Amino acid sequence: MLLVMRKNETEQRITALRSYFNKWRVDAVYISSETNRRWLSGFTGSNGQLLITREHTMLATDFRYWEQVQQQAPDFTLFKHQRTAVDTARLFTEVGVRRVGVEANHLTLQMDADLKNNETLSNIIWVPLPQTVEQLRAVKNSAEIAAIRAAAGITDHTMNQVNHLACPGMSEKTLAWELEKIMRDAGAETTAFTIIVASGPNSALPHHHPGDRLLQAGDVLVVDMGAQLDGYKSDLTRTFYLGEEPDEQFWAVYNVVLAAQTAVLQQVRPGTTAKEADAIARDIITAAGYEKHFGHGLGHGLGLDIHEAPFLSPRDENTILLPNMITTVEPGIYLPGWGGVRIEDLTYCTEEGLIPLSRCPKTPVISIKK
Repeated sequence: MLLVMRKNETEQRITALRSYFNKWRVDAVYISSETNRRWLSGFTGSNGQLLITREHTMLATDFRYWEQVQQQAPDFTLFKHQRTAVDTARLFTEVGVRRVGVEANHLTLQMDADLKNNETLSNIIWVPLPQTVEQLRAVKNSAEIAAIRAAAGITDHTMNQVNHLACPGMSEKTLAWELEKIMRDAGAETTAFTIIVASGPNSALPHHHPGDRLLQAGDVLVVDMGAQLDGYKSDLTRTFYLGEEPDEQFWAVYNVVLAAQTAVLQQVRPGTTAKEADAIARDIITAAGYEKHFGHGLGHGLGLDIHEAPFLSPRDENTILLPNMITTVEPGIYLPGWGGVRIEDLTYCTEEGLIPLSRCPKTPVISIKK
């Protein structure tokens, strides 16, 4: 069942967006991003744009979704748009705007050309905006947190099955498919992203796509997955060893990654910057001699998108963690030719610090059934 936005929630989000109009020097914002459109309006259709002025909230879409708009976004004025240049011109001229902010990261070259080449709109000044509501979306409300928590529960349940499923002779893509079936049977509307199953040397590839490689005794096995529920995502990674007794190298790498993640979970508080959070884990990995083998950021926010603000990056000194932000904490070490270890939990920032939403145990050894 889809999350239904309350009227006051819609009004609050629109008011928050409008509060930036003076800073951006615009009198309207044109929303073309699917997730930003949904967050602002509640509308889940695959086609549509929002035009928000100081007085108007318009949702333009085609015939397929006119009834859906009435159900999901009753606070928006439906503009019947049949994907023609005439309709686009009519949308903007009807509300009489002069300076319009457009989502620079979501407007395609074709859409940009269509707007600028429309003679009826030649008097409009288009203002590219790198972001519109992305920072507002970073702080979650109680309904969003509940949806993400529920998706995380499904993901925990699914990850717990890896110990029972993974065995020598099973292909990566077969294991991925079995996990997806379990996730859907547990109530997920879909996966949050393509499930990652990376075995042996493939585990050194952070975003390996499951292939035909057969699992073997002695493999390092990285499984990264997430469920989607009510449009909201979860994300979880566990690293396993397929066999009775991991060698010293596995334990050395695994324990460094685990120590790095544990330190972050214990030390981060509201007010910590993204760079400071990343440095907690990165300093531990660097001290162990693996500096060159942790090549991505510590984590990312998620919600309607699997990757959204805030991003826990070593380059971001400005983003500050706030209560009700949800982020992953996923340090990793990747050694070409050997494999990799990544441990990822979903966390919820509270006044006291990070609270893990992920509950799946971190028990890496998968005993091979004889």
